Amino acid sequence: MNEPLYYHLTGSSGMAMGLSSQVAGELGRRIVCGVYQPGDLVEDEDAAARRFRVSRTIIREAIKILSAKGLITVRRGVGTRVTPRSDWRLLDEDVLAWHQAAPPCPRMLMRLMEVRAAMEPAAAGWAALRATENDVRKINAAIENMEKTSAHTESFVIADAGFHSAILKAAHNEFLTALEGVIYAALLTSIRLTNKTPDENILSIPFHRTVAEAIAGRDEHEAAGRMRRLLDDASKRLAAMMATLPPQ
Repeated sequence: MNEPLYYHLTGSSGMAMGLSSQVAGELGRRIVCGVYQPGDLVEDEDAAARRFRVSRTIIREAIKILSAKGLITVRRGVGTRVTPRSDWRLLDEDVLAWHQAAPPCPRMLMRLMEVRAAMEPAAAGWAALRATENDVRKINAAIENMEKTSAHTESFVIADAGFHSAILKAAHNEFLTALEGVIYAALLTSIRLTNKTPDENILSIPFHRTVAEAIAGRDEHEAAGRMRRLLDDASKRLAAMMATLPPQ
């Protein structure tokens, strides 16, 4: 569910549906999920062509796609190897989407939450200073959608993402808006763990409402502080759930 939902939230159709893109997507998911570990050799063109029942040309095109995203490196005489995660283009839309197919990774989740903690309180503060009346209406409408959809996890995630997206846009900083994908990836992965019942969805709504109230009240510092508390609550619930996961 989460990978298509991620593309839905970003307004993207995902990768083109050609054979090379389909093969790249399948190999990309396997790399991100850990089927292939950094340093592992990916099967050669002939083996991959047999596995996916496509031509070697299709495999070569798929390898080029993954290489451009930093997931693999190709060297003559050595073969195709998975690169270290530090080389991956982690903000690439498809790489973030493929993470949604992977089992929850505590390390990645906490890194995503760290990015959110650095970015979103500032965005909320700037939104308090710069939001138009229409921006404020969109933020409040997102909260209303969260209330209406609290019994349905997928719809609730869309509404929750809409709330955070509305605040990023209300900050009127195009660099922040360009990082929406990080927030969507974090939301989809963390809510999969923390919001498994309608009651858990409902409990998170008051934290969102206090942020909206501070933005509407044009209180920069209060808006930033309330967003920080919202994220702190999410991080605590996430840490509690991750403690129950098997070690990786």
